[in-house]
Amino acid sequence: MSATATHDTNADSAAKGSNSFWNAKLGSLLAFFPLGFWTVNHLWDNLAAFSGAEAWQRSVTHYDSPLGMALTQVVVFVPILVHTVWGAKRLFSFKNNYPRYGHFGNLKYILQRLSAVGVLGFLAAHVGKAFLQPRLSGHAETFNDLAAYMHHHPITLVVYLLGTLGVAYHLANGIWSFAFGWGMVASRPALKRADTLTITLFIVFLAMSWASIFALYQAGGQPGIQLPADLAADLAKH
Repeated sequence: MSATATHDTNADSAAKGSNSFWNAKLGSLLAFFPLGFWTVNHLWDNLAAFSGAEAWQRSVTHYDSPLGMALTQVVVFVPILVHTVWGAKRLFSFKNNYPRYGHFGNLKYILQRLSAVGVLGFLAAHVGKAFLQPRLSGHAETFNDLAAYMHHHPITLVVYLLGTLGVAYHLANGIWSFAFGWGMVASRPALKRADTLTITLFIVFLAMSWASIFALYQAGGQPGIQLPADLAADLAKH
């Protein structure tokens, strides 16, 4: 091989490495902000379920203007798309070395990849059922419909319990990955503190998620709850 060919090959490899580096930085940044911030805020807003239908609708589905709603959707869905494409490339390229090397970091690594697959499936179901379907009918999702499904449709309840479990882990560990990837934690003591923070955030995010589900489940069992037509028809078959 000539010196010129070797030089060109090395240049191509360097360019690919540089692109991969900056793609990783961009994917990590968008996952943390705005997507991570919005997710935490969304979990918080859903706790309004404890205050009833009106409070939940105001916190979760109400927008002051169509522009505000459109801007929120862009801020949320564009980073989700970018993060999904970036994550899919990483998912198909990773090599699992757990449990052969049973380090805690290796376990977190494989769980992050597995949770990514679960979260992607959950988001598809959640966005389709709770966001797109009602809006195609001309209205936002309603507290009544979601509560009814949580209480009377076990599959929906299980999907949300497992889906939010994946979201809580993926988000908490993603914050650790962001801090590590951007050089915010490097020393061994800092990494140990970051691990403790990750576990704490995971518990907090999961508690917020399951508390909201519990509030919706309780509301769905109240006397006089109106079942959505498709749910009522499904229950009538059984």
